[in-house]
Amino acid sequence: MSDKIKTIKDAIKNPRVTEKASGALEKNIYIFNVDMSANKKEIGKAIFSLYKVKPVKINILPVPYKKIMSMGNEGVRGGGKKAVVYLKEGDKIEFI
Repeated sequence: MSDKIKTIKDAIKNPRVTEKASGALEKNIYIFNVDMSANKKEIGKAIFSLYKVKPVKINILPVPYKKIMSMGNEGVRGGGKKAVVYLKEGDKIEFI
């Protein structure tokens, strides 16, 4: 387990709520924001412990930082890591 992650459940921050992510739900694909130091094994264990389903495949992608202007000031938004989790037919993750 990585130094930064205290428990396995800390590997997953929250599900990504975007138009693209909600369209992927129909294909049994779920997208989560994950900790920067999390790897595929830790994410798989966290999915199993939180939702009681075993992922078939996991892809990890970086989320780039974006420069923004707010009230005349430059800033940075976003950044991090996301995980694309594929489940087998019949498995489902329920979000509350």
